[in-house]
Amino acid sequence: MGPAQTLMLEEQLKKILNKNDPHSLKNEKLNGNLPTGAHSLFGDFPDELMHPDPWKIKKRKAMARSSSTPSMAATTGGFNMHVAFTVTQNARPMGQTVPSFPPKAGAMTRRPIAKPTQFRTYYDRQDLPISIFHGGAGGKIAWKVEVDKLDYHHYLPIFFDGVREKEDPYRFLAVQGVYDMLEKGGPKILPVVPQLIIPMKTAMGTRDLELMSTMMKILQVLVLSGDMIGEALVPYYRQLLPVFNIYKNKNENLGDGIDYSQRKRKNIGDLIAETLTILETHGGEDAFINIKYMIPTYESCVLG
Repeated sequence: MGPAQTLMLEEQLKKILNKNDPHSLKNEKLNGNLPTGAHSLFGDFPDELMHPDPWKIKKRKAMARSSSTPSMAATTGGFNMHVAFTVTQNARPMGQTVPSFPPKAGAMTRRPIAKPTQFRTYYDRQDLPISIFHGGAGGKIAWKVEVDKLDYHHYLPIFFDGVREKEDPYRFLAVQGVYDMLEKGGPKILPVVPQLIIPMKTAMGTRDLELMSTMMKILQVLVLSGDMIGEALVPYYRQLLPVFNIYKNKNENLGDGIDYSQRKRKNIGDLIAETLTILETHGGEDAFINIKYMIPTYESCVLG
């Protein structure tokens, strides 16, 4: 086993064993942010041996139903505080208090990944021609078919959809599989671009910084992997760039500190700037005006 694979396994074990970490895989599943999947590689355990609600799904639904109904604690004199303020503001009782601040819009709030991806479903059914290559240094995929002979219309959208996975081996296989297919795809990639928009938009829409940064790196490689791909993406800027506009100025301010994670390219603000530069450079003459329409504060890197 290579050092890269060892580090990957150690990180996964730390996430699983650290119960106090809110971002561990187990806690993410309990909170409903990640799909639960099967209990083991051989399927689910018998119902009589399991907790009646192991992932607290029924509990979360019950809490959602109770929170959607008006609470008597928030009422005064028979009037609901929220309704009285929003609907019957002019007829509000004299003793009714007014909220001192508006509610949060939640534009940057992380969205849960409710359903398993297509990649997970196909991989569990052993319908994908891949397996993990355990020999040598660094993480690699053992392809059972030559990559350049694959049906890109079928497999490339499935691998793009799997980028939303955060649990190994699905995450590693999907991301590495996308890079391998983009490296050896050549002219097969351009006709598949329209099918890749929905998986990319879905990954961006999760508002998960880790998934967004991974998808932006893949988007950069996609644009650079062949001719005319950047121009083919221009009509789909309205689906891809709204999230860019939200996170464009999200940069970590370390003051006079040193950011040792720059080589990992995890800063979402810098990644957005890099991606927009590549999109404009390889998007043809209509790229800048379309980027400017979706991101008004963007300044051209080509025009003087």
